[in-house]
Order: sequence, then C-alpha cells, then structure tokens
Amino acid sequence: MISPRRLQELGILGMNRRNIGYIGQYNARRNYRLVDDKLQTKRAALEREIPVPRLLGVIERQHQIRGMTRQLELLDQGFVIKPAQGSGGKGILVIIRREGDRFIKSSGVEIDAGEIRRHTSNILAGLHSLGGRNDCAMLEALIDFDPCLADYSYEGVPDIRVIAFRGVPVMAMMRCATHVSDGKANLHQGAVGVGLDIATGRSIRAVQFGLLVHSHPDTGANFEALRIPHWDRILDLAASCVDMTGLGYLGADIVLDRQQGPMLLELNARPGLAIQVANQAGLRHRLAIAREIADETDDHARKIELARLRFAVS
Repeated sequence: MISPRRLQELGILGMNRRNIGYIGQYNARRNYRLVDDKLQTKRAALEREIPVPRLLGVIERQHQIRGMTRQLELLDQGFVIKPAQGSGGKGILVIIRREGDRFIKSSGVEIDAGEIRRHTSNILAGLHSLGGRNDCAMLEALIDFDPCLADYSYEGVPDIRVIAFRGVPVMAMMRCATHVSDGKANLHQGAVGVGLDIATGRSIRAVQFGLLVHSHPDTGANFEALRIPHWDRILDLAASCVDMTGLGYLGADIVLDRQQGPMLLELNARPGLAIQVANQAGLRHRLAIAREIADETDDHARKIELARLRFAVS
C-alpha cells in the first residue's frame, strides 16, 4: 500500500481537495444544470457550432413511449437511448441494428420493443438519474466512430476524457469499452483507461481495474501503438467548453466520428479521479501549473500551446 506521504509526493489529487479546492471554488452551482442535463449541454454546444451526436427525439411523458417505439421501427440505423440527467454511464441503452421485430444491443443480445419501452419508462421515473429525480429520455443516432480506433474498443464506442482547468487542458485519457464493461466506456465497469500525452495524443500506459495492461483484453490491440487523430481539435474543443459552461474545472468527453471528426458527447462538473491511475501521474502538480498558465494569458490558443509544452511526456 502506498503511504499518504508518497501520494503527496506524486501529486495525487484526492476527493476532498478536488471538491473544496477546484469544484467548490471554480464551479458556481448555478452553472451545474448546463452540464448535469445532457439535453441542455447539447443545445448549448449547437449554439456554438460544436459537433454533437444527432438528436432524434426527446421523450418527456410516459404516454409518448408507444409513439417512440413506432418511430424506432422505421429507423434504418443504430440508436442510443439515455437519461438526460444520468451519471456514470447508467441507463444508456445502445442498439446497433434491428432484425425484424428484434433490436440488437452492442453486446449481441436481442431485445424486443417491450423491453425498450420498459427501459425508457424507468428513465422517465428517474431510476438512472442524479438524485432519483424524474427525467426525460434522449434518443440519439448511433455514432459512426472512426475506424482507426476500432481495434481499441469492443462492443462499444471509445471516448476521450479531457480535464480542463480555466481553459487549460490538464490531463487526458481514452476509455475503451470491453466485453466485461458491456460495451460501455466506464472504468468502474471494466473498460480500459489509456493515459494520453497532452502534447501529442500518444498513449502513455493503460490500466484495467487499476492494473497495468499492454493490449486490449478482447481485441488484442497493442496500446503502445495508439495515437489519437485530430488531437489539436480535441484539445481546442475541450478547452472551449470552459467558456461555454462558465465552469472553471470540468471533464469533457469526446468521441471521434468517421465523418465529422471530434464530437462532444457530454460534460462533467465533477470529473472522477481515475484519470490519474490511467496516466500514472497526479493532477495536483499539473493543476498548479495550469493556474500559472491561466494567470499568464487569457488567449485560448496560447493556453493550449503552453499546456502541450509543460505537460509533454518525454
């Protein structure tokens, strides 16, 4: 077990320091709604011409569910149903295709329209939402993710989490879905977290359940060969979300679409700390440097440039 003193030397950011020193100090509660509600996030992003997955519909009342299933039977593409106020990947149903009256999940499991109706009804009842509040269900087109990353994910779409502080990108990782994680890019459910060099988008190391791994457990792809394309745009997008939301400290989740490139999936006003495990590096030292950068310049591009210089992995 690592001693508290060693954790301090490594610059590991703990939950209390994160909550008090960053979330509490830099994230005004009045701005939380914009990121806690994915529908509001999507609308704000569209106003700024930030690409997001296409919205097919919103279900707000129980009586709308039957009409939704009729709409789904006419779709010739995959789709996602998710709670607008969900967290931790809960309540997300991913359907990759339809075969007759059966819908095929990313895991290959077949379900019928009745199961989709029940799932959507549970979303509206708040079963998967922050605080158990009544919610609405978002129906989105399935992301046609960039094939260059296909070998690094299984039964799901890989996403890239970037933590930004005062407009400075501080730390990044890619989350790769696995069979164990049921196609979801959630580290707690068994997805692989790949630490990424802020300077280049190259992989640093990868972990699953907190243990170092060198290849994807299902596809066998070697993580050492991974380099994320469109890295300039990814950093620009993540850093710009600070201005969009008014939050000083946030996590931006980004996916790579085959046609549109980087797309904003969602934002988090309370980003988790597992990104430090994936990078084998602490956030505390980087956040101190990011504060210096933000104090030095207000220029968006300059903040990103300095972050790439200061946080580069040699």
